[in-house]
Amino acid sequence: PAPPLPPAAVPVRPRADCTADTAGGLTFDVRLSEAGPAAPCATGDPAMLLRLRGGEGPADTVRLPLAPVGDEGTLRAVLPSIMSLPEGRWDAYVADGDEEPVRLLPGVHDLRSLVDRVPRAGRTWLGVRIPYATKYGNLTVRSWLRWPHAEAGQLYVLDGGLVVRGRLYGAGLSTTARLEAHPRDAAGTPPVSVPVPCDGEEHAGPDDARHSHQQHSRERHVEGQHRQVPYSERQFAPQGRGQGQPEPHAAPGFTVRLPLGALPSGPVVWDLWLRPSAEEEPVRLARILDDVPDKKQIFGYPPQLVTAPDGTVREVRPYYTLDNDLSVQASWPEPV
Repeated sequence: PAPPLPPAAVPVRPRADCTADTAGGLTFDVRLSEAGPAAPCATGDPAMLLRLRGGEGPADTVRLPLAPVGDEGTLRAVLPSIMSLPEGRWDAYVADGDEEPVRLLPGVHDLRSLVDRVPRAGRTWLGVRIPYATKYGNLTVRSWLRWPHAEAGQLYVLDGGLVVRGRLYGAGLSTTARLEAHPRDAAGTPPVSVPVPCDGEEHAGPDDARHSHQQHSRERHVEGQHRQVPYSERQFAPQGRGQGQPEPHAAPGFTVRLPLGALPSGPVVWDLWLRPSAEEEPVRLARILDDVPDKKQIFGYPPQLVTAPDGTVREVRPYYTLDNDLSVQASWPEPV
């Protein structure tokens, strides 16, 4: 009998290492040499493609030219911080000429500069991009494009309330600033709002080590592993507001408490917004200035058992949405 044929070589897709800079730009080093003969050979016009998931128009594909760098078989593409990338999830591919694009695998990511990122003053928009591995093991870039932006920092959940410490970029905080909880999918239910204390007033939130330790011990990974993304003092240290006159790019800090019992019992989810002044539109509260693309599955917070204005008893807890926006969710405890 004829000898058996050798097994066909399994093609290995190319990988892309990624380095983030402090301005929000990303540099990708695509390693073709490790992918074998089935990978693009970079003989034509190689490029890295970012395709907006769910998009079908020509603007939903971004082409980044690839150029040789360093070791043979490594090509580099740059997504500069000055290039705006609409919000969404951008799947990464490598293509060469007319060949069919090949989905990229994630390599080594150096995202340390994102953890302590402070947007520069004077800018007119904020772009955040975080590369990550999907559940199928592919490379995707999560993008946000916002301005103004209200960044949520430490959260404290205790004594029937939610205390949010954060910073507002692209707008000033006036003496009429308010935190607003808007009911989701509940037409006709007005938002619940509380004033944002002026600097120098007594904040409603905790400010001692006991409260800090209590909350940090509860901010946890869903699988039991503690995960805390640090924030620097320069990100959230308070700044003055000057007799109520906004300073457009001063990035003022704020600390505000939302009494969870003040939320009516009807709506299940309330989205949190920060209104800089009575004359301005509210800004969605979110946590995007770090290296965690999906916080909903990473951070968990303890529920608070509260009584709504109509006497209904329920549990309310904060959580991050799939877009890393901050919301609170109500549930009714199981009868015992």
